[in-house]
Amino acid sequence: MTLTTSVEERPVLVATEADDVTADMVITQLNRRSVPVVRFNPADIGAGLTVSALFGTCPAPVAGQVRTPSRTTDLAQVRAVYWRRPVWPAFPHLSDDDARFAAAQVRYGLGGILYALNRPLWGNHPLLNTAADHKPAQLALAQRMGLTVPPTLVTNDPDEAREFIASHDQVIHKTLRWTPYEREGIPVTGWAEPVTAAEVDDSVRVTPHLFQARVDKVADVRVLVVGRQVFAVRIDSDLLDWRKDYSALTYTVEHLPDRVDAALPAYLERLGLASGSFDLAVDRAGDYWWLELNPNGQWGWLETETGLPMSSAFADLLTQGDGS
Repeated sequence: MTLTTSVEERPVLVATEADDVTADMVITQLNRRSVPVVRFNPADIGAGLTVSALFGTCPAPVAGQVRTPSRTTDLAQVRAVYWRRPVWPAFPHLSDDDARFAAAQVRYGLGGILYALNRPLWGNHPLLNTAADHKPAQLALAQRMGLTVPPTLVTNDPDEAREFIASHDQVIHKTLRWTPYEREGIPVTGWAEPVTAAEVDDSVRVTPHLFQARVDKVADVRVLVVGRQVFAVRIDSDLLDWRKDYSALTYTVEHLPDRVDAALPAYLERLGLASGSFDLAVDRAGDYWWLELNPNGQWGWLETETGLPMSSAFADLLTQGDGS
């Protein structure tokens, strides 16, 4: 006999690290809707997390369970997966070779089982997040969709870089991908920084660099899109990169022009994403410039600052799930 589970009983999987205030906000909203939640972190694989899946011997393409010390869920009954900020295990107690091997088995075992679930809604599917997280592809798609993109050069040719910088009034350099980085044991990060032609030397040849004409901005705008809901927050500061000093920022709810408001959800649809955080700049003429998309960007502090119902929108999306 096959047992079925009502939509109301089907759980939402939340994959994230142990301390994640943003995920806590969404889970609180799901609890208010009486939606079952199974929270786990891939780094807990072992005693804290067990996964089993069976293929080829049952009517469903994949059958199995995810088990934590407090929850067990049938994979076939998952209504949605909120892929927030999971941490993969590093296995520091193993030798380097064994740790690399074990970490790969978790990524392709646990990850592969979850990716095989074609029924639930993903917010967002990690493979689609990865595909969307390439700035050159983002810039090209933004331009194709009619958004205003600053002149940008990606190159490892120092002569081309100097020529590009010389042809624009002011140019900034940005990293193509944030990565953990330390100098003498001190963590550092890559901010958007001004760059001059004189600063470009032959070391540029080592890897592609992103150079972008500086927008004469009066404010930044962070836009969270959840499904078809758009939440825009204007961020005022005197900073080129507002992430440098959160204490120097002021926030107000922004009302986007209709063209931009419609383009951003459509942008995510092109990428197959359910949500994303966009960074825009507003210039002195009131025009909006595309800067970048973070498929899994932070937004929790913006809800606290503005009262916008962002976590509620996420809970609504995950509660709806696949709609079945």
